Amino acid sequence: MQAMPADTLIISDLHLGSEVSRAREAQRLLRACSFRRLILLGDIFADLNFSRLKKDHWRFLSQIRKLSNPKRNIEVVWVEGNHDQGLSTLMSHLVGVRVYQEYAWTYAGVRHLAIHGHQFDQFTVHNLALSQFGGLLYLQLQKLDPGKKGFSRFLDRLNTRWLRMSPKVSSGALEYARRRGVERIFCGHTHAAMEMERDGIHYYNAGSWVGAQPTYITVGEQGVEIQRYAGTDDRDPRQERSEVAAEVADFADEADLLAEPESASLRC
Repeated sequence: MQAMPADTLIISDLHLGSEVSRAREAQRLLRACSFRRLILLGDIFADLNFSRLKKDHWRFLSQIRKLSNPKRNIEVVWVEGNHDQGLSTLMSHLVGVRVYQEYAWTYAGVRHLAIHGHQFDQFTVHNLALSQFGGLLYLQLQKLDPGKKGFSRFLDRLNTRWLRMSPKVSSGALEYARRRGVERIFCGHTHAAMEMERDGIHYYNAGSWVGAQPTYITVGEQGVEIQRYAGTDDRDPRQERSEVAAEVADFADEADLLAEPESASLRC
């Protein structure tokens, strides 16, 4: 038996433009799942440099544009992350998605809030220039890491642990949820999926789509579930680089240019 469609599907930290982005798998997920609302929970881009985007990355954006078509009757929400700043407004026009700093909704009588989570990472907040420089350096290191990018992904996990991002973001998010009067709060930013509860408030982190095991969140009749995507594609990410100038123009004119044929819809 197939599960009921999810009310909400949440993905975070895709980092389009980076060598470790699993955009191909994320697009497959969106095509295979049935949901009424999609929340892109920040850091969908790695930085402001469109020349880094590959064909798989443009295909993902094309899929988002398809889903945002009113005929689909799907609400697509983009919550801005620290890496998206400066890009999200432009892309909201291209893909037809409204951008929020945070997004609140009610499902089954429970109040939910989605916010990227960098707001609770004091190192990022108070060292913005240093964080941006570190991000650019990391992008360059990815190019020097051959094959499946195992070393790059190890550095990403190490950075999360060294900066203690998970406990900082979860603690800040839970306090923020208490002040906002919501029962469930969803974040990204840390690249580490997790859930915890404090005083009746539940915190969930959607993880990322740059690691060895991509994760996402579904909200539906069965509650909130952190899901793990199986079947990752570990081709050399240097393959299928885009003709960037042409891709940008074509994407703006015709959303279906890079889209793959639709497959039969499955349930998540």
